[in-house]
Amino acid sequence: MSGKKLPILRQEDVDGFLPMDRRQALKVMAIAAAAPTVASCTPEAGSDLAELPAPASNPKAAGTAWDPDLVSPTVPWERSLTADELESLAALCDVIIPADDRSSSASQVGAHDFIDEWVSAPYDGNANDQVLVRGGLVWLDREAAQRFGDGVRFRGLSPEQQHAICDDICYAPNAPDGYEAAARFFDRVRDLTSTAFWTTQVGMDDLEYVGNVPLAQWDPPPPEVLRHLGLA
Repeated sequence: MSGKKLPILRQEDVDGFLPMDRRQALKVMAIAAAAPTVASCTPEAGSDLAELPAPASNPKAAGTAWDPDLVSPTVPWERSLTADELESLAALCDVIIPADDRSSSASQVGAHDFIDEWVSAPYDGNANDQVLVRGGLVWLDREAAQRFGDGVRFRGLSPEQQHAICDDICYAPNAPDGYEAAARFFDRVRDLTSTAFWTTQVGMDDLEYVGNVPLAQWDPPPPEVLRHLGLA
């Protein structure tokens, strides 16, 4: 890979979505690399992602992005997505993981807030994801307007209409010509949405994941199992 820096997506290109047409949206998604990096992911207060009690702080950590306090994590950077973008992102998260009789939807547990924190982190990979996500949200609205009428936005479509668009970008190898960048956008948001959802208590309950929980009594393996494993 070359050492060239990626072009910067200007704020005026995304605020309100107005100056960016469909071609520009595809361009900014195409220049975004999809290599993720690890970032702290602490959601906004009030979301299901933030319900665990905060432990005591680690006095040896500086509490910065480069020396985070992992005992009592905080987010030392400003969120970058606008309220309008978050509303559109929440709609897409709910297409990916809708509410059903087992659990609530992705947005109801704060998946879009998790993604906002992720793409706002001061790391190159996260910055590339921000370009991909913001450009992809523009693309969704442009595609919605092109398919279903001027002024229509993705989050205002019926579930069937939203699925019609997402079905074309949900699997990159099958994406129609010209939809490759949109497929990369959808794949990244799906991955982040899944990460957010299934690391909440709601998501773990949906998976019936038990994890490390204390047991009143632990019964060792039966003798026949130990003999089978050669441990008897």
